[in-house]
Amino acid sequence: MDRRLTTEALRLLDLHQPFARAVVVKVVGSAPGKLGAAMIVRADGSTLGTIGGAALEERVKELAGEAMRRGAGDLYHFDLQAWKDGGLPSLCGGSVDVAIEFVAAKPHLLLWGGGHVAEAISRLLPALDCTYDVADDRPEWVGAERFPTAERREVVEPSRLWEVFDPVHVTHLYLLGYDALKDLEALRASLRRFPGRIGLIASAAKREHLFARLRDEGVERSVLARIRSPIGLPIGAESPAEIAVSVVAEIVREMHPTRSHTRRLHGEPTRSDRDVVPRSA
Repeated sequence: MDRRLTTEALRLLDLHQPFARAVVVKVVGSAPGKLGAAMIVRADGSTLGTIGGAALEERVKELAGEAMRRGAGDLYHFDLQAWKDGGLPSLCGGSVDVAIEFVAAKPHLLLWGGGHVAEAISRLLPALDCTYDVADDRPEWVGAERFPTAERREVVEPSRLWEVFDPVHVTHLYLLGYDALKDLEALRASLRRFPGRIGLIASAAKREHLFARLRDEGVERSVLARIRSPIGLPIGAESPAEIAVSVVAEIVREMHPTRSHTRRLHGEPTRSDRDVVPRSA
């Protein structure tokens, strides 16, 4: 085991960045990569480690990129025989099997609004190895007693979210505020600066009002399409605890896209046109 690769894998996990890991798991005959040789391929295409270099390594880098786009790895066989049909341009003469593992970015949520739904979501995250921050402009709603497992608890105005938090380290933003105008401020601040997933808890009327305001301000419909509202899987959730289950279930499905057992026999069920939450959520 290469300590550098282990350290880098932990670093990327802590930064909530996906990557692929390639390992030589079988060698027959002469080959540049020895059994157990490993390499990490980052999302930007850069690498650490080697599985032998040359054409084999370049092809594995391509396949690692495909694994990250697809969200799943696989096992690949390579003949290092240029004269053989389908062989790599190599004269080594042997063959290798390489396992490519896709390692998804661990979700790190930013919960804007420390009400009942945010608190319910936060209770479910630690068991899934998901981390989160919580922010609100009301100090009493972001205390350690409400969110003991949060990495950060910040009192901040919605327009200043990304002055306080680094968007690179956040995978999901959930707007769970108590004031529609403040949710609007958070959306304004986020649509251009935050590249990750955005969820907005809102009734149909609130959602249309906010979207209309943003369209009037020149926000394109394609940009608004990034906002998921209602949030969570369509399981008929109404209470904060039920909504939390639907939200976390959706995150789990995103984490395992190729393992999802969802079947759309007649199309996905119609999502509810409202998120029902207590007044102080």
